[in-house]
Amino acid sequence: MKTSVGIIGMGWVGSSVAISVLHSGIVEELLVHDLRSEVAEGEAMDLAQGSTFYPMATVRVATIAEMRQASAIVVAVGHGSLPGGKSRLEQLAQNVGIVREIGAALRGYAGIVVVVSNPVDVLTHALRDAAGLPSSRVIGTGTMLDTARLRQMVAQELHLDSRSIHAHVLGEHGDSEVVLWSAARVGGSRLAEWPGWSSELADRIADAVRVAGYEIVKRKGTSNHAIGLVTAQLLRGVLRDERTVLTVSRVQTEIEGFNDVALSLPAVVGADGASLVVLPEMSGPERAALERSADILRAARSSV
Repeated sequence: MKTSVGIIGMGWVGSSVAISVLHSGIVEELLVHDLRSEVAEGEAMDLAQGSTFYPMATVRVATIAEMRQASAIVVAVGHGSLPGGKSRLEQLAQNVGIVREIGAALRGYAGIVVVVSNPVDVLTHALRDAAGLPSSRVIGTGTMLDTARLRQMVAQELHLDSRSIHAHVLGEHGDSEVVLWSAARVGGSRLAEWPGWSSELADRIADAVRVAGYEIVKRKGTSNHAIGLVTAQLLRGVLRDERTVLTVSRVQTEIEGFNDVALSLPAVVGADGASLVVLPEMSGPERAALERSADILRAARSSV
């Protein structure tokens, strides 16, 4: 049986996910779908005609029903980034109905669902409920992107490779996200003890990470390439059963103080989804901030 991935929603984000997935070489077949059928057809044609330049894979248009045979389905639908620096949670009313319809169509689905649409945490919860799937198999990209932005910005400041920075963003993918500075490391050393590091620099970088998406949208109207790469990395962990620890969003069921809310915590990601979730060590203020983030997400969920 072919390793296949379906993408529902072929706007800016969906198309970036598609090209990132094809270049990663993790699929043999890519299925694309959009309510605008001609857009889906055009994207499939465009992607297929570049097959000389990525590992062998076929690309074709498919219905959501046909995607039920895929190993994983990516949900990248809905209204995109909002102008004027509005928060991701303000997209909720526009996108939750669409996601619930998709969830209903995926009831009984045996694979992994990856939610990219914003606000990703609340929509991950909504899709899990509508689809009736286990929490471990409905995964939001969550703060994987925020974590990548954090590592890039710290690395740029320290003139290092971003892969040498070990630091995480947890909670909401949005304004209440929490940077775990207390656990940040560089080459096994505490970041707080790195030459030239300061609390002022940490505050500046945390603010920059928090508004990074808004700054991109302000300039180009959308944010799509980095999230495409993030999603491909998440799918790699699933399809190759890598059991890698990623800061993904899922409905939490076993973490005291955070049950029944979808937010990002480190989780082991493999063929069975985001199975084992861990609560890392954190300072008292970081714990309080994470609890506040959970409360904000609970309130948002209860509003729809």
